[in-house]
Amino acid sequence: MIKAAPSANLRAILCLCAGIAVFSVQDLILKLLSGDYPLSEAMVLRSLTAIPFMLAIAWWFDGGVSSIVSRSWPAMLARGVLNFLAYTAYYLALAALPMATTVALYFTAPLIIVILSVVMLRERVSVRRWLAVGVGFAGVLIMVRPGGALFDWAALLPIFCGFAYALSMIMARTMGTRDSAAAMAFWGNNAFLLCGLALSAVFGGGHHAEAMHPSLAFLTRGWASPTAYDALLMCACGVIAAVGLTLLTQAYRIGQSSVVAPFEFSFAFWGILWGWLFWGQLPDGPGWLGIAIIIAAGIYVLRAEGVEGAAKA
Repeated sequence: MIKAAPSANLRAILCLCAGIAVFSVQDLILKLLSGDYPLSEAMVLRSLTAIPFMLAIAWWFDGGVSSIVSRSWPAMLARGVLNFLAYTAYYLALAALPMATTVALYFTAPLIIVILSVVMLRERVSVRRWLAVGVGFAGVLIMVRPGGALFDWAALLPIFCGFAYALSMIMARTMGTRDSAAAMAFWGNNAFLLCGLALSAVFGGGHHAEAMHPSLAFLTRGWASPTAYDALLMCACGVIAAVGLTLLTQAYRIGQSSVVAPFEFSFAFWGILWGWLFWGQLPDGPGWLGIAIIIAAGIYVLRAEGVEGAAKA
């Protein structure tokens, strides 16, 4: 295995942390808009805005827009639909839950990847990684508190997001390296646009908007004419998606994934910060404990995977 130079790893970590910070602003925007507009409207405007930026990224970083042309576009589109399901669940959870809670529960994805890699790819997993997975899900139980008075079914949504995202990562492993990151991003964005239009066709008229739960309301609310400021925020999500994806792609292109990946958990900092600044929300004692356990288990799994991968190389 070719190791990245320390300076390259440092640049990669900085790119990753910057990309995570940029993406956290999209979460903030969607949570701010979730009380007045439907998710489908925000998704459609976001995806339309992202298209020219995706093409510009392909031209700038991959030598031309021809890099997005691929015979495997149906597979990339299917993976994009899976990502759409994942992030729809995540955004619906944001409408009902504190940002810190939603982000922490989403971090079950590395734990689920371990399980799926065994079931789908027949990979061998060490006992220590299995123990880390078990500890991580214990942290989930501490946060979700099923059966308790504070339980909200929306807490299951980011866990589903983690599962769907993990499945998409397994798909990425099986797809190999035949397609560029720009192509995968472009077709993934097209999937978001098509799925957003499909949701709009079902719920855009507002005929199903009787639900009072914030997550269901965000899903079923009819389209509304946004103010100029709100429309700008929705379109800004497209720019954020393009810039954030470029930074994340660059991070994993120039750095070792086993070194870079644990810094994905810096997302928890932004979730806590935005929740506190905009809504005065901070986790309670069990919430802090659950967050710490999930993040510690996830970091261990990611680092252990990197070590085992290096040993096999």
